[in-house]
Amino acid sequence: MGPPLELIRERTRGTSWEGRLWLVGGAVRDRLLGRPEPKDLDLVLEGSALVFAQWCRETGLSEIDPVTYPRFGTAMVRVAGSTVELVTARKESYRPDSRKPDVRPATLSDDALRRDFTVNALYENVHTGELRDPLERGWEDLRNLVLRTPLDPAETFREDPLRMLRAVRFRWQLGMNPAEGLYEAIRAARERLGIVSRERIRDELVRMLGLAEADRCLQDLLDLGLLGLFAPELAAMAGVAQGHQHHLDVWSHTLLALRSLGPGDPACSLAVLLHDVGKPATRTEEPDGRIRFLGHERVGAEIAERWLRDMRFPGALIAEVSALVRGHMRVLDPERLGDAALRRLLRDFGGSLDRLLRVAEADASAHRPGTPHPDFGALRRRLEELGRITPAQKLRSPLSGEQIMALTGWPEGPMVGRAKSWLLERVLEGALPPDDERLAREALLEALRRGDLP
Repeated sequence: MGPPLELIRERTRGTSWEGRLWLVGGAVRDRLLGRPEPKDLDLVLEGSALVFAQWCRETGLSEIDPVTYPRFGTAMVRVAGSTVELVTARKESYRPDSRKPDVRPATLSDDALRRDFTVNALYENVHTGELRDPLERGWEDLRNLVLRTPLDPAETFREDPLRMLRAVRFRWQLGMNPAEGLYEAIRAARERLGIVSRERIRDELVRMLGLAEADRCLQDLLDLGLLGLFAPELAAMAGVAQGHQHHLDVWSHTLLALRSLGPGDPACSLAVLLHDVGKPATRTEEPDGRIRFLGHERVGAEIAERWLRDMRFPGALIAEVSALVRGHMRVLDPERLGDAALRRLLRDFGGSLDRLLRVAEADASAHRPGTPHPDFGALRRRLEELGRITPAQKLRSPLSGEQIMALTGWPEGPMVGRAKSWLLERVLEGALPPDDERLAREALLEALRRGDLP
């Protein structure tokens, strides 16, 4: 047991809670599988979770005031830096139009029946270490790596449709095999996903993208008919042939790129997932058979922004992912990028530049075998060198709008903006040092004399 559980065990020894607290879910399952245990914990109580949560706060065991949900008999506390979910052992019943249950206190055996999968219905007593398998199936399923629902899967998924997404995630996260009829039940119940909030679906998708097997999760979502229910823009990529340097359709190419990227960075994962989402809408075929996707990165960025917003992703993440989708083609031919183009990349992407390169690398790695790949190592070295000479924050006009108005006598207006843009272009091209105001004044006055300013 980790520090939070050790603390709970010691503080509750000799109290009325001793022997009545049970660890359940991922912490028990993952320890038995020899996997790293999750930081956050789930405890089931033979007694009131609300009363115990308040006791935790009053005794200083919880670092925060408990968050309680009286209707469901659940609470959340924080112990030794870990979130601990507290649940009264309970029965549940659901209305057809909601995934929020009506609950009432019950036994551990009743509580096990309401769990999503048998492998998540193993209980370990916090004080005695006793392992209990109320369903008499969970331990066997865990040994055999079988993913099974405690009840008939049709009932389990009807009660809480989010469990269909969790089934896909657990299959690949834990390397399990779906029990007979499990995936068929998902296909039959998939329309029930419509009652689940976008936020809950988003959170499950992000968890999948955090797995090394994210591509397999997404393929399952497509095959089961789930993906099209919350991301028809992604499902539309399946079957869209590309030709030329591609040997896969847009969807399969995207999954291969995602596998090449690997997990660990949600912004990168989402950008790779969405980098070609604009291709179905921009696909054209030339008379000679060549397939083209002109402007797919621009269209894709617009689609990505709309979908991410619909899925309630944070605004800053939406902006960054959309920019990465829009810009991923800019670095796919680094040999043709001059210093001015690289300075524009430094200016436009700043701290996101490494992510842009990772997205482009993943994209290139999923092209037809034998297709020459850009030398991203050399590109990184060039960008680092330029960044040392001219940091991104200095890639701006050497003169402010006020300085330009004082120099030219112009009033505030579009001419001032055009002059700033012209000076910035000279900096990006390397014709002007970024901080030399004297040379900038001379260059601007000379351009005005010659009529070169657009």
